[in-house]
Amino acid sequence: MVAMRTHTLLALSLVLVMVGGCTRKAQEPASTAKVVPAPNYFKVDPATAASVTGTIHFTGKRPAAGAAIDMSNEPACVEAYHGKAHDESLMVGSKGQLANAFVYVKSGLEGKAFAVPSAPIVIDQSGCWFHPRVMGIQVGQVLQVVNSDPVTHNIHPMAEVNREWNHSQGAGDPPLARKFVKPEIMIPVKCNIHSWMHAWIGVVDSPYFAVSDEDGSFTISNLPPGTYTLAVWQEKLGTQEQTVTVGAQAKATANFTFKGR
Repeated sequence: MVAMRTHTLLALSLVLVMVGGCTRKAQEPASTAKVVPAPNYFKVDPATAASVTGTIHFTGKRPAAGAAIDMSNEPACVEAYHGKAHDESLMVGSKGQLANAFVYVKSGLEGKAFAVPSAPIVIDQSGCWFHPRVMGIQVGQVLQVVNSDPVTHNIHPMAEVNREWNHSQGAGDPPLARKFVKPEIMIPVKCNIHSWMHAWIGVVDSPYFAVSDEDGSFTISNLPPGTYTLAVWQEKLGTQEQTVTVGAQAKATANFTFKGR
């Protein structure tokens, strides 16, 4: 009888120890993973935001229309393009307006980090042609690749600073999504299937970039006041730079002129 009571007491003691241990474990704070602080993105004060506008011109003898593009080996491309295709590497208007020039803030923003836009930049393969031909994108922003054609394409950004890649995209395939992780001016893009398809991507670490319109004009808005180096790139004519200073709520002008070679 004494032995039974002893065994019973030992069993009760073991249960109490186990319950106590569980209670202590339940009361102990859970270990917390290291919390990474949110990036301290720079935000422009709307009350002081400035802008830079300008026009890009070509002087000298206006170049002839670009060479004709022969798509005859791909009848579906001929039909999809709806017209005669020509090389668009140098687009000059009747008054010397220069289209498809990439303009961006090269310096003056040091020490500032900018939030990455949630909306993607879209490049569409339509009519066996890249649309747009020249574009800008922010580091980390999504590049959405669309194939609107009834044929297969193989987009191939030939990056040197970022990772080079190429991807086949058939007719009706869903859009591709890619990102560039470092600034790079400029990334040439080609289609590995259709040799005449070309585009250019400028990857920058701020939202301050633009591509000149058909009339040669561009606008870079929502800039914080300061002094900046603006750079302009054109695939046939090279690059130029200009220093511009903008005050609070000011509108500065920066015009560029390229001379024919």
